[in-house]
Amino acid sequence: MARGASVGFMLVILLTSMTGCTAVTEGITGNSSSEEISVPTWELGDYWLYTFSTPDYSDDTTKLVVATTDIEEDGTAYMLAISSIGEARRHAVLNHNPFLGRITHDQLSPFENGEAKDVLDFPLKKNKAWSFSLFENDWNAVVSSVDSSIASIRATASDGSSIDYIFDGNIAFFSSFIWTDSEGVIQLKMKNADNGVGHTGDVYFVRGGDLYSNNWYNSGPDAEFVDSFFVSDHPNDGEWNEMIYFLDASCGGGSTITLTLRDHTSVSALERFWGPGAEETGTLGTIPYPSQEYTLTVTFTGDTHLRILLAGGITYSWNL
Repeated sequence: MARGASVGFMLVILLTSMTGCTAVTEGITGNSSSEEISVPTWELGDYWLYTFSTPDYSDDTTKLVVATTDIEEDGTAYMLAISSIGEARRHAVLNHNPFLGRITHDQLSPFENGEAKDVLDFPLKKNKAWSFSLFENDWNAVVSSVDSSIASIRATASDGSSIDYIFDGNIAFFSSFIWTDSEGVIQLKMKNADNGVGHTGDVYFVRGGDLYSNNWYNSGPDAEFVDSFFVSDHPNDGEWNEMIYFLDASCGGGSTITLTLRDHTSVSALERFWGPGAEETGTLGTIPYPSQEYTLTVTFTGDTHLRILLAGGITYSWNL
């Protein structure tokens, strides 16, 4: 009789202890399939410092800042701006940061080509699966684990590309985001270095639009390339403020490159020359913008390489 009472008492203690654990962890985080992470709410001035690595740049540091909370998309999206006008222009011409610009309240979805892309699907729960499109590809995503407010997600595409990303509920955004293409080349690596609240100062967003791009490798005889293109206004937001250019150039010994960009009145908008042995990587610059026709002339001698990208830019700024 006494032994039975003792066993019963121990069982009550055990059940009480188990009930207490469930009450503490349920609905927060963990590896249980019943636990989940809800969408966070961002406030004006919240910020995240990231390092970005791409084939064009290695460890480019960027601070993303919440510039507005209730204006975009009829009050249903945030505006995620950037603390550097140079970095904002770089994004406009390279499109390397998908999380700059409008971000929806309900799923923290970025916009691409005017459409919200559900990279996340809250609440995040282990084994949850969904589909979305981004980087001109279709993805199937699965939450592989949820543990200590952290969700690990893997998205795959039919061509073998993948995105591995971690949403950290403690910072209310990604701790890492890595996009690898079908050849195994990392096209984007985004790593969180710091985060906080109450950012003050000017922040920027440059709405970009591709205008022209080309990539030349010349190892033969001297050559000249001439091309023309017409620049019209942004389809929704009117005239561009400026034209943004991005350049990579290299010349072997005894080689040269000459670049000239002229408007329809033959006024030079951009002139560059690279001599023997010259090398220039990742140069970013701007040209005052009028809507009109442009002619690009490039001459090569010897072993040379030149890459140029041109984008229109409309600059928005906020003072926090």
